[in-house]
Amino acid sequence: MPTLHPLLSGFAPIWALTGVGYLVGRSGLLGPQAETVLNRFVFHVAMPAALFLMIARTPLDRFANASMLAFAAGTAVATGLGLLAGRLLFHRKSGELAIGSMASGYVNSANLGIPVTMQVLGDASFVAPVVLFQILLVTPAVLAVLDSGAAGRRALLTLPVRNPILLATALGAVVSAAGLHLPAELHRSAELLGGAGVPTALIALGMSLHNRPPAEGLSHRAETAVVVALKTLVQPLAALAVAGPVLHLPPHQLLTVVLFSALPTAQNVYTYAREYGQNPGLARDAVLWSTLVSMATLSVISWSLGPA
Repeated sequence: MPTLHPLLSGFAPIWALTGVGYLVGRSGLLGPQAETVLNRFVFHVAMPAALFLMIARTPLDRFANASMLAFAAGTAVATGLGLLAGRLLFHRKSGELAIGSMASGYVNSANLGIPVTMQVLGDASFVAPVVLFQILLVTPAVLAVLDSGAAGRRALLTLPVRNPILLATALGAVVSAAGLHLPAELHRSAELLGGAGVPTALIALGMSLHNRPPAEGLSHRAETAVVVALKTLVQPLAALAVAGPVLHLPPHQLLTVVLFSALPTAQNVYTYAREYGQNPGLARDAVLWSTLVSMATLSVISWSLGPA
């Protein structure tokens, strides 16, 4: 069918690089620590460069718009239901509730948002406000809950120092607000460094699909299923309900909002869960399974809401 061509051409590179990553992980070519090293490179080096450059070139008034309102509404619904499910169905404590709710509504905007939107939409400008919303609002709220259970070991004031994504976002916002123009050499360097983030992230994602740990019991599987359903189905549907019938966004903006809302759980949710010792198994499996499921849901969204 002719309508399938843009879908296949958009997602084929993502599937291909993820498949290459899986084969690399299966072969052991890069050693047992390769996935960890690649993820650290993406999180601490490549993606901060890409996000700094993206935000520095983006006027800050783009962060406040109807599209972001719809996205925020979808996030609130998914994280709120994740919190209720963790408390009422699985009897989790505060730190574990924070991780469960975050896994239910925190999208992988940096590692996957850029390649997905560039391939499907040809434009990744919506990544910047989404990252800003998650880094400056969602992440501090979750880490505040986690820090409250680790008094004396963490301080919210040190969060910007410990988070390279937050540092890059804040610095980019300062450059944008001041109307500064980066020197050509710095601009090109950041562009080259940031460009390494997308392929590396997809390779690392593919590697994470190999040697996944066994199931941890019926309750764990049920909780994982609930979180994945909230992330990949409920969040985009809630965003669609607000963006369409309520805000009446035009087709391109509608597709952008729903596509971003359907992105899988971000890998840094697992990083936070492991660092604080709060249900890392749920975070790990939420990232894994939401990524697998989102391959189908993102394709359906692109096909159904995208241009003919």
